[in-house]
Amino acid sequence: MTHDAKAPVAPTAPVAPSLTRRVLRNVLLPLALTWMIGAVIALVIANYFSEQAFDRGMLDDAYALSANVQAGERGIELLLSPREVATVLFDQVDKVYFSVQRLDGTLISGQSDLRAPLPAGDARYRFSDLDYQGKAMRAVVLEHDAEPGIGMPYRVVIAQTTLSRTALVRQLLGFALAPQILLLVLLAVWLWYGIRSDLRPLADLQQALDRRDVRDLSPVAVAQTSRELQRLGNAVNALFDRLGHSLQAQREFVGNVAHELRTPLAGIRALAEYGLAQHDSRVWREQLVRVSERQARASHLIDQLLALALAEEARTGLARQPVRLDVLAEQTVLRHLGRADARGVDLGARGLDDGVTVLANEALVEGILDNLIDNALRYGGRTITVELAGRTLSVIDDGPGIPLDAQRDLMQRWAQGPAGEKLGQGSGLGLSIVSRYAELLGAELRIEAAEPTGLRVSVAFGEVA
Repeated sequence: MTHDAKAPVAPTAPVAPSLTRRVLRNVLLPLALTWMIGAVIALVIANYFSEQAFDRGMLDDAYALSANVQAGERGIELLLSPREVATVLFDQVDKVYFSVQRLDGTLISGQSDLRAPLPAGDARYRFSDLDYQGKAMRAVVLEHDAEPGIGMPYRVVIAQTTLSRTALVRQLLGFALAPQILLLVLLAVWLWYGIRSDLRPLADLQQALDRRDVRDLSPVAVAQTSRELQRLGNAVNALFDRLGHSLQAQREFVGNVAHELRTPLAGIRALAEYGLAQHDSRVWREQLVRVSERQARASHLIDQLLALALAEEARTGLARQPVRLDVLAEQTVLRHLGRADARGVDLGARGLDDGVTVLANEALVEGILDNLIDNALRYGGRTITVELAGRTLSVIDDGPGIPLDAQRDLMQRWAQGPAGEKLGQGSGLGLSIVSRYAELLGAELRIEAAEPTGLRVSVAFGEVA
């Protein structure tokens, strides 16, 4: 049976815009808007002053006409002929209309129907926009009081089409916007190439990471073209370094488990097979006891391996907080009392009356005490003392001690005591864990001979909360 229906295709994530385009957009759009606002403001200012110039020209024409108004035989009259008026009011583009009127509106000369708003108050002239003969006009009204030689006041009205003004505004708009648009285009091209050039090291970094093998955690080469790119490269290399430490800790943990658990597991298996081959119940019991002892040793070893792996992982992200050493030491001693009593060991503490608080990690300090007490119970004598003196925490036993030449080696992983001694029966991880924990906490680890016999292992903490 066949199925024609196709499996549903998962929707693809939308493609994000490139950083180059985003930078161009965030730079050019505000810049273009700013330039446009500036161009509009400049255009408005230029239009205002051009209007002032045109209006001043019309006012000059009105004064020129009024200079030729005098009293004649028929009263007030314009002394200029039509040809002379056309010469005075000549314009190559716009049409100009005029009217000389008495204040009561009666016509002296010019267009009788030409009317415009009159000046207000004490003003002698007034500019206004009006519609005359279906055309948009700009007009000025100039009023004259009675002067010597003229018996009564009068007004001069001049109206002019706005073709020149409109053409000038368009030219100003073109001359203002065209260069800015051209400059904006050139700036966009320059920014495009500049940003692509500046971001090319980022693309090179991406390609280098894409081509890199998953097992290659060596630092990547980053071009020092900008501070931001340098910080990104440093962050990537720091991440690789942390990953390298983490992977190394994992590999060491796996190797440690494979190395150390092979022997106890093989011994447990051999004991179990031998017991199963016997028919005597007493032999079975003996073998089960030995299996239980081997299992306890293997379990303790696993705990130590996990603690050592935790120490490796905590190297980069250790959180410190105030820790009461006296309280933590008392709790740890109480926790180990049952095991000490079972072994016939006198476990005690001194110096816990004074409260001491340091900046540390409670889990790591507890791990230090657990491992030191465990080592003392395994390899020490009949008396173990946990001592707190200031910021120094010590575990003292009256056992055989450790030779001076072997103390440094015992802080290395898998190191054991001299052959033939009781100390050589362990896995060699206890003091290695203590040493690593002390290093993470910034504490000083010291191994000294106790008086009169035995061993003193001390951890001195440096920071007081």
